[in-house]
Amino acid sequence: MSRSRTISIKVKKKTGDAFDAILKIPPKMLPDAKINDAGWWSFMGPYGKSKLKFNEDKSRGILDHQYIDEVSSWDVPMQVVSNGNFSEVTITLNKPDELTDVQFDQRMIEIGEMFNSMKDILESEP
Repeated sequence: MSRSRTISIKVKKKTGDAFDAILKIPPKMLPDAKINDAGWWSFMGPYGKSKLKFNEDKSRGILDHQYIDEVSSWDVPMQVVSNGNFSEVTITLNKPDELTDVQFDQRMIEIGEMFNSMKDILESEP
């Protein structure tokens, strides 16, 4: 049986501003992050060499992305939804086959912390 977890945060930014800021956040969270011509961000993550690519559709608030490191590969649905002057940012994480349940649980803790750091960065910028 596959496992998944959905994480959601409320961000004090209008939807379009939150969307644009998320696309630019990798180097703010990962100082060595560099983007190539194909749109892949590369950086050293907690599990070795890593890369991330957004597949965005701003009109629908979709920021789905692929994340690959030396241990696992993830296809992550992500959406930014309007809530007045705020935005709800939601991701759903499906356990990759290559991770054990214990590894997945550990990743959920780490990703939850990363998501909260992202929220702090997004809200601290004008």
